[in-house]
Amino acid sequence: MGLVEDLSDVASSPASDSPSPSSSPSDSLPDSLSSSLHSSLPSVEELLEKAVTAIGGQERTGQQQMATAVDRAMATGKHLAVQAGTGTGKSLAYLVPALRHAVETGHTVVVSTATIALQHQLCRRDLPLLVDALAEDLGRRPTFALLKGRNNYLCLNALDAGNDPDTDDEGTTALIPSEKGLQAQRIHEWALNTDTGDRDDLKPGVSDVVWKIFSVDTQSCIGSSLCTFSAECFAEQARQQAYQADIVVTNHAMLAIDAASPINLLPDHDVVIIDEAHELESRVTNVIAGTLSATGLEMLGKRLIHYAGEEDVDNFQDTIEHTITAMENSPIGRWDSLTDQQTAALTVLRSSASALLTSIGPVQEADILSNPKKATAKKQTIGNLNQIVDVCDVVMASSPTHVVWMSHDERRGYEIHVAPLSVSAVLRDHLFADSTVILTSATLQAGGSFQIMARQWGLPSQSQDSDTSATASSPASASPTAPAPASTTSTWESLDVGSPFDHRSSGILYVAADLPRPAQGTTSPATLQRMEDLINAAGGRTLVLCSSRRAADEVASYLDDHVSYPVLCQGQATMSSLITDFAEQEESCLVGTLGLWQGVDVPGPSCSLVIIDRIPFPRPDDPLMSARLDFINEHGGNGFMSVSASHAALLLAQGTGRLLRSSTDRGVIAVMDSRLVTARYGSYLRKSLPPYWETTNTEVVLNSLRRITGSLH
Repeated sequence: MGLVEDLSDVASSPASDSPSPSSSPSDSLPDSLSSSLHSSLPSVEELLEKAVTAIGGQERTGQQQMATAVDRAMATGKHLAVQAGTGTGKSLAYLVPALRHAVETGHTVVVSTATIALQHQLCRRDLPLLVDALAEDLGRRPTFALLKGRNNYLCLNALDAGNDPDTDDEGTTALIPSEKGLQAQRIHEWALNTDTGDRDDLKPGVSDVVWKIFSVDTQSCIGSSLCTFSAECFAEQARQQAYQADIVVTNHAMLAIDAASPINLLPDHDVVIIDEAHELESRVTNVIAGTLSATGLEMLGKRLIHYAGEEDVDNFQDTIEHTITAMENSPIGRWDSLTDQQTAALTVLRSSASALLTSIGPVQEADILSNPKKATAKKQTIGNLNQIVDVCDVVMASSPTHVVWMSHDERRGYEIHVAPLSVSAVLRDHLFADSTVILTSATLQAGGSFQIMARQWGLPSQSQDSDTSATASSPASASPTAPAPASTTSTWESLDVGSPFDHRSSGILYVAADLPRPAQGTTSPATLQRMEDLINAAGGRTLVLCSSRRAADEVASYLDDHVSYPVLCQGQATMSSLITDFAEQEESCLVGTLGLWQGVDVPGPSCSLVIIDRIPFPRPDDPLMSARLDFINEHGGNGFMSVSASHAALLLAQGTGRLLRSSTDRGVIAVMDSRLVTARYGSYLRKSLPPYWETTNTEVVLNSLRRITGSLH
């Protein structure tokens, strides 16, 4: 099945405004299954109990249900999607069965996350504690390793090449080091003591510009067979550790590259656990997508003078000029077809890049011995030329499975982008076909169903699979779906273990139904005034989630002038420092965009109010999302519900999840968009949210916030 057919499945199965609710976890899971599947080691239930005791935690029903389900999936080979709300303890729920499975079978288990923060939590806190707690019962100490992309590790070859931001082309060094020069010195000093070469272990950190000098990506790496530092290479050491580990923690990008490329970046494994699985599709799309940048082409043209003849360089630079002219004469946004000028420019560019690859030739050992720095740069140049060829091929193919568009900004200039309409085929054929996959997140259900996410991943409708014990009475059953080919059909189960929090008694979902419908590009004075009233009632302690950067700046500026509480805004400092300041300054307000809709974990009195300015539908000018929407509409589906509403539902669930982070938290979710209760799709969106007590009465909410604030003093 091709990518178009995958998306056609979605098109024929639009999301319903009234999906059937999921059944209870007990409907799909046999009792005490793990004990019947394994015998040589203690059951997962026993191990989980010991682990929870060891870390001083409490038994949680949802956690136990999830651990049993994960164990069952590993034993039976059925894929599993688990929604586990905040406070469930889902990390332990999948790590305990993963450790048991690895020891029992001798097979590696891969754990993939979307964020660095979770990777660090797993490797620096959760796994060390679990290994200590369970080693005796498992009969040995399980091992684990963290594996990232090559550019996250210090390159000793680049370090040895004498790169220095304060050194000019003639080798002259500035008498007074710049800030970049000081950062470079710190890297040199750190290199003498580090055991990992991992950028995240360098404290304080350095800028991306400086780090790039001392690291290489896969394209730029000259290879272990040629590098004089291969035996000491930090990236290779990390990879070797991963190949010997029971548990390998990596990220979605690495997982995508491993799945989509013929090169095996990850060790052999039979189980993949994907945490933060709601991010999987977007991260895989980003890896597979390609870009042609006008700025990048110009830089490449300048670098070529070191590796190609003068005539070849002159011809390529002329080609670049023609390509940029074609870009400048092209519309911003989607390209549904190519003009003659675009086709001609890309054809010549592709031909010129291909010819240069032939004339330059590969990096030779002699190149490395004579000038390692230049050899690395040559390898990067070859990678850039190959990328040009690949992107041109896909763009000129005008395939209905891909979307092409143009963008422009002051920093990057003109850029041509190409991305697949769907990554479901890649995931289905190269991830789910090769391993048992466990997918988990606090938000996997859109409109009360797993089906939308399943379609994105390339899994069949649960209604098609008679063997599955899925919890959901899937919304896909509301309309017919095209079955996946028998050879690729995968059985899977779904489970919603809920949350230990009592959302209805702990939180209020308030919708400002009396406010005007949000206008594009601006926030109404009435909405700003309502935000001010709510924040004053809450005594600050507010996280404001905006759907655009313009809106965030507008809201932050207004609040600066109208409330007496400190107002922090995304962009003022790093995200981690802003969140730290917000947590420590209890009466502060934090305003931001999509970067704050997930990953903000601030339990306690610092966050008793979460304001959402509007329903986070995709931007109408988003080329990829609009292409997916149009495709589904053209094939008889409901593109708005399948793409826009589902996207908004998952983001709303993530955003509202910022409120309750512990069992003692209390507060209000305030949505400034009346459409959440007035529009036909509003019920679908609300079904994706935790079961808060709902109201549209402003006075009730203001009084509730005042009571919460009063209880904190």
